[in-house]
Amino acid sequence: MLLRLQDHRVGHHDGASRNSSSVSVWPQPQPQVKVKKLSKGKKHYSGIYGRLLALAAHALAEVPASAWRPCADQRNWEPDEGKNGYIMVTANGGINQQCVAICNAVVVAHLLNATLVVPKFMYSSVWKDASVRLVKELPEELKSLDLEAIGSVVTDIDVMKESKPSFYLKNILPILLQKRVVHFVGFGNRLAFDPIPFQLQTIIFSPHAVSAIIARNVRAAKPSRYLALHLRFEIDMVAHSLCEFGGGEDQRQELEAFRQIHFPALTELEKTGKLPSPAMLRSEGLCPLTPEEAVLLLAALGFNRKTQIYVAGAQIYGGKSRLAALSNLYPNLVTKEYLLSPTELEPFMNFSSQLAALDFIVCTAADAFAMTDSGSQLSSLVSGYRIYYGGGRMPTIRPNKRRLADIFVKNNTIEWKVFEQRVRKAVRQTKHVQSRPKGRSVYRYPRCKECMCRTD
Repeated sequence: MLLRLQDHRVGHHDGASRNSSSVSVWPQPQPQVKVKKLSKGKKHYSGIYGRLLALAAHALAEVPASAWRPCADQRNWEPDEGKNGYIMVTANGGINQQCVAICNAVVVAHLLNATLVVPKFMYSSVWKDASVRLVKELPEELKSLDLEAIGSVVTDIDVMKESKPSFYLKNILPILLQKRVVHFVGFGNRLAFDPIPFQLQTIIFSPHAVSAIIARNVRAAKPSRYLALHLRFEIDMVAHSLCEFGGGEDQRQELEAFRQIHFPALTELEKTGKLPSPAMLRSEGLCPLTPEEAVLLLAALGFNRKTQIYVAGAQIYGGKSRLAALSNLYPNLVTKEYLLSPTELEPFMNFSSQLAALDFIVCTAADAFAMTDSGSQLSSLVSGYRIYYGGGRMPTIRPNKRRLADIFVKNNTIEWKVFEQRVRKAVRQTKHVQSRPKGRSVYRYPRCKECMCRTD
């Protein structure tokens, strides 16, 4: 798939050789953008950003190396013997949550001097980390135990989010020593990043971890010239945001129905009237960028119509009609469904985590990566990976949605040149080289003394 992205001739072509749809869509799309051809090849866009999109189309028609380097492999500690017992982990969530859970499990196993049993969904070949003793399965004398009956099953309810190492030493180690085995069920975001000792933080970015395997694959696929765009605009994100996206009453009713089924607690909270209004949420930058807003951002930053764009994500809310602006302004638009034939995709179908892994690999290898929501797991892990392995040559566009909201609200009056200037200023003034703030994820902010070193 990466090799096909190197072919600059890739573009929209006969669907007989590829899937007919370039992007997976939600089954019942709500039309958002209509494109009408006018005289002399001009196009008119209707919808919430119709005027700005028309200006963007017209504009496109006309037209620092980092001092940080990876050093987590410079460790000064010896691997443990795993003699205190066995730890099993069943990671929940998608591929990105699973990656975080697995890395945290390695840290906890080392902290407790335990032997880690490889999670069942992982292939044993990726486990090359020398910091922890690893086995494929429990020894025979422990296999027959009813772990739940003996109190060895620990769920997310039992472990607070981002628990400190002291919690595991005080509460989990006694169970491990007495029962010889602990099974973590869930284990999503159950390890704090502060205070984690230096020698434990470095485990996370071991050169032999899963991320290094991906790194080798990425390097083998270079050089490539494309922008990867993660559109986090699936219906779950749209509904949970409580924002409005120009679809009127029909869209509000559809999203409310989705919330009642999937986010009942949020629906009950809505009834109290204590939640911010959609307008307030948007002004505070709490709404995910729409595909139209992503188009305007890219156009303002100078990406021209020839830019080859890989779109990560699936089931974009609103379907093809919601993507009309993106596909019309950027015709060299591809996805995994477009690059791979149905036969090539077949082994991954019905495995959402594996499909997400394809997006992750392509996004990490891109010349530039743009996200529309900095809080998503995929975007966070991709940007952290690019910081760690990129050497300052793998830029990530992380929009300041609050500042952009103030610019977008003037879509009916602002001139294109002024819009370009304001967007570029907002991006330019966003801090690019940022050390990890206290308590924040090292997966997203690897620039810290535990993981990276400065060369200046």
